[in-house]
Amino acid sequence: MANHAARPGYYQNPVIHADYSDPDIVRVGDDFYLVASSFNHFPALPVLHSKDLVNWSLINHVFSTFNLPVYDSVQPGKGVWAPSIRYHDGKFWVFFSTPDEGIFMSCASDPRGSWSAPHCVKQAKGWIDPCPLWDDDGRAWLVHAFAHSRSGRKHQLQLLEMSPDGRSLLDEGLIIYDGTLDNPTLEGPKLYKKHGWYYIFAPAGGVETGWQTVLRARALQGPWETRVVLQQGETRVNGPHQGGFVELANAECWFMHFQDADLYGRLVHLQPMSWQADGWPLIGEQRSPDEPGQPVSEHLMPSVAQQPQGFRQPQTSDDFASGHPGKQWQWQAQPQPNWLEPATNALRLSCQPVPEYNGEQALYLQPNLLLQKFPARKFSATTCLQADFHHPGEMSGLIIYGERYAALALSQHEGQGKIELIAAWMSDTGVLHQQQHDIAVWPLNCPLWLRVEVKAGGLCTFQYGENGCDWQPVTPCFAAGKGKWVGAKLGLFAAADQPSKWAGAGVYTQFTVES
Repeated sequence: MANHAARPGYYQNPVIHADYSDPDIVRVGDDFYLVASSFNHFPALPVLHSKDLVNWSLINHVFSTFNLPVYDSVQPGKGVWAPSIRYHDGKFWVFFSTPDEGIFMSCASDPRGSWSAPHCVKQAKGWIDPCPLWDDDGRAWLVHAFAHSRSGRKHQLQLLEMSPDGRSLLDEGLIIYDGTLDNPTLEGPKLYKKHGWYYIFAPAGGVETGWQTVLRARALQGPWETRVVLQQGETRVNGPHQGGFVELANAECWFMHFQDADLYGRLVHLQPMSWQADGWPLIGEQRSPDEPGQPVSEHLMPSVAQQPQGFRQPQTSDDFASGHPGKQWQWQAQPQPNWLEPATNALRLSCQPVPEYNGEQALYLQPNLLLQKFPARKFSATTCLQADFHHPGEMSGLIIYGERYAALALSQHEGQGKIELIAAWMSDTGVLHQQQHDIAVWPLNCPLWLRVEVKAGGLCTFQYGENGCDWQPVTPCFAAGKGKWVGAKLGLFAAADQPSKWAGAGVYTQFTVES
């Protein structure tokens, strides 16, 4: 979570210590809205809200179902990439790409309400990171980047004219900038018009160590000139790039971007931004006149925060009062009706069959893992499981998930309950190695409290107990790892070694996160 140690009237970065990757932002009146990549997780494309740019809450997702059956199964690293959000003609518009299918659009009059079903603007492999612009003359435009893995192209930005309703593209496109020499891995463009110039804010140099570039031109077709406006400099904030800026009513400007923090994912930072006399933006703090800005670790709050807003971060804990998970939870794939069973003041996860990976059953591709983001460098998560198993081989428990994962689970074997530690890790060659450790025998009719403590660096210690107070530690401990383009996640699951018409369930009455 955000650092509470900032001086009064100041904030500290990151403002969101969670994996809200590739953020974009828009201001409408006194409200700020942020969207982020969600990759293969559902519900997809989170929408966050703030009044002061520092304190954020998760208010919605753009869609929970997708008319693409491939996402009924786990698709690591695919799904929603680098969305953009704009406000135009009384509506909120979100454009996003899926790397294998194309560019999509969804809109809503209220970001907290229902969004239109994603509409495919263009079917194309490897067309990614789209951003629209409605110009003063009524014409509409779209700029996007390319994923080399799908399109064979890289480092380039393409401009296309778009129908004003955002539903179709009107031409074949024009490459307006090729960054092969000066801005390799140019991607994530955000298009603006200001001061009689067109500006594109675009990251370059790669996720881990890149920088923020700005391009500008008097005409959309170019010629475009570029300047690096933000880089790591003397700070510890690697790769400070990919995001968007907003301007307040008093002309104060702010830029939001991510920092790749390995297993913690891409954390969100807020930087002050100003316009220089030559018409270029300055982001962060500048150490010398000839250098780009570098990230600030602490800064005066935005002027809109003069009235205390109260500390807010995206939700984590959940009491499952409605029988459904809160907005902080996401499935590994497009959710199916039989994954949840009706309940009040509890969550009933149905035990679904474990898919195979390279010929072995493995939770790595389990679609009904219910997960949320790591919320801090150090934290704990505690839950209470009541097993309602119907068949041998059913299990449920607490999981830390990534390309390395571990789960503390209660399973049914020969009429008995058994606590197991299940762990696996992906090799560089794509081979999944698995281990299983028997921990203890446990009566299936007794509640089982489960807990994990995560230390700085992602070292996890699982624990179990009968009352939520007295804990038995589990050995060995486990070093968490990131997933495909995402940080490590934590959550719950219920699984079975074979399909069943009358599946058992894992029943949870609470999930408490403390940091």
